[in-house]
Amino acid sequence: MNAVYFMNFLKKLGIEFFVGVPDSQLKPFIDLLVTTHGYHSQQHVVVANEGNAVAVAAGYYLATGNAACVYLQNSGLGNIFNPVTSLLSEKVYQIPCVFVIGWRGKPGVPDEPQHIHQGEITLDTLDLLGIPHMVINEDVSGEELEAQTERFLAAFSSGQSIAFIIEKGGLSSEVPSNYGNEYSARREDIIESIVRHAQDDIIVATTGKTSRELFEVRERKNQPHDSDFLTVGSMGHSSSIALGTALVKKERRVWCIDGDGSALMHMGSMAVIGALAPSNYVHILVNNESHESVGGQPTVSSRIDFCAIAQGCNYRSVEKAYTLEEFENILTELDKLPGPVFIEVKAAIGSRPNLGRPTISPVQNKEAFMRRLRSGRECEH
Repeated sequence: MNAVYFMNFLKKLGIEFFVGVPDSQLKPFIDLLVTTHGYHSQQHVVVANEGNAVAVAAGYYLATGNAACVYLQNSGLGNIFNPVTSLLSEKVYQIPCVFVIGWRGKPGVPDEPQHIHQGEITLDTLDLLGIPHMVINEDVSGEELEAQTERFLAAFSSGQSIAFIIEKGGLSSEVPSNYGNEYSARREDIIESIVRHAQDDIIVATTGKTSRELFEVRERKNQPHDSDFLTVGSMGHSSSIALGTALVKKERRVWCIDGDGSALMHMGSMAVIGALAPSNYVHILVNNESHESVGGQPTVSSRIDFCAIAQGCNYRSVEKAYTLEEFENILTELDKLPGPVFIEVKAAIGSRPNLGRPTISPVQNKEAFMRRLRSGRECEH
């Protein structure tokens, strides 16, 4: 279905405000939103996490009496569960909302391991939440969509939300997208620099292309992967995983390679890291100001100061690099910096077109990583 047609249908339902977290399967829809309303405007807002999006939509409804559209990948259903059941619910405030959800991991469709379980329970989750839904795939016609108008408007009138589940290829668009920034450092080069300086340290990498690039850097160097935990899912939690490891393995330096979208999603973890202050913790924020792994749509990172936030959260050392050379210089002096250390490095948007995916399973990664942690080997700094 053409994204323009789908957007016009939403407008027939009275939808004029859109808020969400980008997803690659919704890219035609999001590109149209960006072209029509911009990145962050009175009609369209990209937020830090999906629960935030629900709350913004609720605030919009309270101010206007009109339902808003919240878009997300189905992996974000966990983040919306609480505000849907305790805020939007017909048993609480009766605030209607339209959800547009990218369906990763649909049963029978090959996908990455982190999407399989969520994909299997996506429709059941919506049923459990009491949200009427319609699946949109490339075969759904405009007539079939229009036939649901009265059902969805009736749901709105009773304070009930509705959802559209978008399969791969379910929406199409000819609207061009060209996301970029002014920074020169490639994320893969940044990761290679980290690997070189980390030596035998422990590394926890955030979801998306960061983990994929870390895996390939190790492959090129013919190095084992057992020092690395590849957080293929659970976006926003890599820094907390690294914290849990650092608190126990005090004799080992633990690095977290984070992204700006990930850090924004659960920024409260920085406050906990700073409060507990593990001296063996190194938090690297690779900031390309975008949700690059799902299409490159901008985050709000260009408008905030992560280093000031880290300082306010009590990281003992805070550094910032705008180029790969500046980043290398900071890492050269790392042993002199008291931890926890926070380093923000600005990065370009983009990756190699032939970037692969890990050839080991998440369970294999976990087991090798745990054996490595128990081995007693450590690097002298």
